Amino acid sequence: MEQSRYRWVIVAAGGTLGCVAIGSMFSLPVLLQPIVRDTGWSVAGVSSAMTIGFLAMACCSMAWGTLSDRWGPRPVVLTGSAVLAVSLFLASQATSLLAFQFIFGVLVGGSIAAIFAPMMATVTGWFDTHRSLAVSLVSAGMGIAPMTMAPLVAWLVSSHDWRTTMQIVALIVAGIMIPVALLVFAVVIVVINNSMR
Repeated sequence: MEQSRYRWVIVAAGGTLGCVAIGSMFSLPVLLQPIVRDTGWSVAGVSSAMTIGFLAMACCSMAWGTLSDRWGPRPVVLTGSAVLAVSLFLASQATSLLAFQFIFGVLVGGSIAAIFAPMMATVTGWFDTHRSLAVSLVSAGMGIAPMTMAPLVAWLVSSHDWRTTMQIVALIVAGIMIPVALLVFAVVIVVINNSMR
């Protein structure tokens, strides 16, 4: 399986998933001032949602990693993708700062953790050679997230309010991440079927 030509599809999928997931979190700095103006919440209060998100990523990575070891990365990544999309939509509906901090911080951050560790582990499992390159490419997808999603969010918020913009981001996340997570599952099925022949 390690030498399969499909392994680079898994790398591309991991980079795409990481880019969109991390990019959705990095939409918050772009939306910060519109959120503050619309809600009257403090800048520090809204900004802390991102800090909470990073802490949730750190804490939840262990749980998602354990689930990935037990059930495999596909259901974990698919669940994380779906929860991320729903969490972004729910965050757009928040009526209090505490609710926003919980939804955007804990739920969004926790769901992103379901992408990072499982995809890194999956990619390394597909490679005997070029493993470092493959992991670097997946990491690069996450690294370019602020350069891709942030300008998109800035463009969206120039025409829409922050709630609508966040809802559009939730749709983008669902529209890209769920099909890509299913693609990872489909590639594994194809490889397994080919190896059984």
